[in-house]
Amino acid sequence: MKTPVQPVNEHIRCGYFQGDGGVQLYYEDVGEGPPIVFVHEFAGDMRIWAPQVNHFSRHFRVITFNARGYPPSDVPDDPALYSQQIAINDIAALIGHLNLDSAHVVGFSMGSFAALFLGLQRPELTRSVTPVCCGYGAEKHWEAIHRKNFLAFVDLLRDDNAADEASLRYANAPTRTQLKHKDPKGWQTFAEQFIGLSRKGRAMTLEHILAKRPSLYDLEEDFKKMEVPVLLITGDEDEQTLQPGLFLKRHVRNLGLCVLPRSGHTVHLEETSLFNAVLHDFIASIELGTWRPRDAASFATEHYLTPTES
Repeated sequence: MKTPVQPVNEHIRCGYFQGDGGVQLYYEDVGEGPPIVFVHEFAGDMRIWAPQVNHFSRHFRVITFNARGYPPSDVPDDPALYSQQIAINDIAALIGHLNLDSAHVVGFSMGSFAALFLGLQRPELTRSVTPVCCGYGAEKHWEAIHRKNFLAFVDLLRDDNAADEASLRYANAPTRTQLKHKDPKGWQTFAEQFIGLSRKGRAMTLEHILAKRPSLYDLEEDFKKMEVPVLLITGDEDEQTLQPGLFLKRHVRNLGLCVLPRSGHTVHLEETSLFNAVLHDFIASIELGTWRPRDAASFATEHYLTPTES
């Protein structure tokens, strides 16, 4: 059992909760009001949500945590303690640990899959789901390519002489350059934090979660039945999330799609004010009961010239 954490600030509640397999996971909890759980990406830990914590904790209860493999959470050696299903279960365990009936769940990239699948599997735990930049590798012609790239990166992370250089290349990926141009210091902080993460934790995450997660396209029938309110946010220059976003829009009746212009993968850092405003409005609409599922008639656009029967 981890030693309880003594926060420097009495307004920040923090500690550990137990995930699948007895793994101890670190969380922070700040603010009061309807709860929002933020789930981080592969290339960062809970610190990537700092602008959102600062904004939303003024009006909501904001909870962030580090996934397994990301210290101070445990970094298990056993591959069996990493999987997409376990990542989903860990969010549910956090909600249970905090004795919440349900929460708004916001997930970015790797975290977007876990958040979306939690909404599919455990709708009673999710007031709403916001997948951010969701869909990498989901398109069938990308599956094998991404799996190959993920596993190649795993090998580099296990090579002490190559890990940091490979991580820097990853931070300079085509969908990260937008942040670098808009906010050079912000990008530098992101890159330094990414390089400083556990190499073993990242390697295990890539090999046993990202490389093995199911494609969104394999779950079409499940998405058609999904009733949880969903807001999918992505950037128009995050190429591989655009088609999966449209796929989800066509099949999840209660989903809104927001595409931010001139934005890459890290939309919540690139366009913080706009991102926060869109997300805040969505969550407020859920709390006020004004969010409505899509009108079924709007799916039948091919029939707009069909003569009306008498």
